Amino acid sequence: MMNEATQKLCKVTELHESEGKRFIVNGEDIAVFKVGEKIHAIGNICPHQHAAAIYTGFIEDGHVYCPIHGWRFDLETGQKDSGNRGLKIYPVEIKNGHVWVTVENEEPHWKW
Repeated sequence: MMNEATQKLCKVTELHESEGKRFIVNGEDIAVFKVGEKIHAIGNICPHQHAAAIYTGFIEDGHVYCPIHGWRFDLETGQKDSGNRGLKIYPVEIKNGHVWVTVENEEPHWKW
C-alpha cells in the first residue's frame, strides 16, 4: 500500500539558477534545483555514504555532482554515470507560482 503526499515547497521566485534547496516531504529528504525554466526534485541522500548533501552540489550539463565525492547524477532520471545506485526523482508541478512535489512512500506492512 502506498502513502502519497503532495506538498507546496516554495515560490518559484525563491529558487535561484543552479542552487539547491533542501526539503523534507512525507519523510523523504529532497533536493530541488532550478535549471533554466525547469524545476527538478531529486533525492538528497547520496548513496555513497548516505550523506544529505546533494542540495549543496553543483550543476553542470543537466547533472548534479555530490559535493562530497563528486558522484554525478542525471537530474531527469536520477541515474548515476555508472552502476545502479541512482537517486529517486519526484514529480514537480508549478501552481500559482509555487513549486509542488509529490512523494510516494510504501506504508509499513505492520500495524501497532
